[in-house]
Amino acid sequence: MRGMMNRNSLSGLITGIAMLSLVAFSTMVSAQPASGRITQRPPDRLTRVAGAKPRNVIFVLTDDHRYDAMSFLQGQAFLETPQMDAMARNGVHLKNAFVTTALCSPSRASILTGLYAHQHRVVDNNNPVSPDLVFFPQYLKRGGYQTAFIGKWHMGGESDDPQRGFDHWVSFRGQGTYLPSQNGLNVNGKRVPQKGYITDELTDYAIDWLNQTRRNRPFFLYLSHKAVHADFVPAERHQSRYKDRKFARPKSMKPDDLKDAPMWVQNQRNSWHGVDFPYHSDLDIEEYYKRYAETLLAVDESLGRIMEWLKKNGLYESTLVVYMGDNGFAFGEHGLIDKRTAYEESMRVPMLMQCPELFKGGTIVNGVVANIDIAPTVLDVAGLRSPAFFQGRSMVSLAQGKSSQWRDTLLYEYYWERNFPHTPTIHALRGDKYKYIHYHGIWDIDELYDLHADPYELSNLIFSPSHARVIREMKEKLFATMTDTGGMYIPLYPDRGGQQNLRRKKGANPADFPGQFMRNKDGKN
Repeated sequence: MRGMMNRNSLSGLITGIAMLSLVAFSTMVSAQPASGRITQRPPDRLTRVAGAKPRNVIFVLTDDHRYDAMSFLQGQAFLETPQMDAMARNGVHLKNAFVTTALCSPSRASILTGLYAHQHRVVDNNNPVSPDLVFFPQYLKRGGYQTAFIGKWHMGGESDDPQRGFDHWVSFRGQGTYLPSQNGLNVNGKRVPQKGYITDELTDYAIDWLNQTRRNRPFFLYLSHKAVHADFVPAERHQSRYKDRKFARPKSMKPDDLKDAPMWVQNQRNSWHGVDFPYHSDLDIEEYYKRYAETLLAVDESLGRIMEWLKKNGLYESTLVVYMGDNGFAFGEHGLIDKRTAYEESMRVPMLMQCPELFKGGTIVNGVVANIDIAPTVLDVAGLRSPAFFQGRSMVSLAQGKSSQWRDTLLYEYYWERNFPHTPTIHALRGDKYKYIHYHGIWDIDELYDLHADPYELSNLIFSPSHARVIREMKEKLFATMTDTGGMYIPLYPDRGGQQNLRRKKGANPADFPGQFMRNKDGKN
């Protein structure tokens, strides 16, 4: 009929209204409460940047992918990640990327909220997520974006129920499984059998959704892989690929190579997360890493499939693709395995960005960036101004070489878990040159490392007279940052789950107190 809009025209008009008005959703924030929780309340409204073009965004998150496990960095000589290498070559490598908490759920919550763990209060993998937390895809959705979450949620317990901010949902309970199991998948609220290898299947779901997106509206895809979480299971086509390759043991694996290591680090060698009794087993660290690298191969292939889809559909130049890990992973460094600590192999992650229309290929960013920067970065390319309470900042200008001022330090925090009692509560400040690590609730020493002179963190400078001023200044800045962000408290939750608190009888002996603590009967040295 004459004068009547067709469906596409009507859809475009509705989308345009949504993109211009952006009703609801930019959070107003009250004064920072002592408990750290950011107070969020409606009505919310995000301001659109005048003239900005909302871009399509694909965010790919992997689990436990450490920063140097890419072949162009030669973390191990046999690593093969050609698609990640291509991303670095054609886009941006953010070489100093970190997470503010090296644990699955807290890190993922920081990605989604732009907040520190003491603010969003998702401080472990077991306790529920507050329903008043706002996730940045909610802003995108209200701004007219098509949104999808596909993969591992693992935030707030075992649930895989669809979450706020996403039109389309594919997930699994808890950690999920690499191969089909009875729990299957949750597809938009319905139980669906898992058919094959999880990395491949999640990629299939991602591409199926991309094929269904409308071209008159921007899209945001959050592809969250199970890989490379333990226990590592490579795709059948990749099994035993590296069985005959040589693994280079880390420089800090031998206790004699560490100077003034805290007692808790020495004691953790003989624990669930230590090389003497890893996962309370006889696990071979070398074979473990090789399975890790083999499991990573399918992730790299998945990235290649996503890039190929973008090229095939004419969206390669204009779409922002971000790749990162949710935390790192230790393979013997400091005598430890797994994550949680403030050492580089735990808190440092791979981060790559590609969008030829925005970034020059081969760009290397030296600034300290973090998981809290993901939300403001995505909102930036969506043409939206981030809420004032975000702790992170958009990395776009930094990656373009336009940002003259950037953070000089980053706060790291981890809160003691009863489930894994061998790692204490940690607060750290990571700068370009120095890292200061402060422990809470234990009788032990703190740590200071000169990352330029000692990148593997072998020599703790906490007793160095020539570094006393650095230690004092970094401690002051650490507590100032926690005070300013409402972090001067310890979050407490009821116990959930069991404890991994065993030691091997023939493993490393308990550590001695440092000589600097010891005195004679008269109190003198």
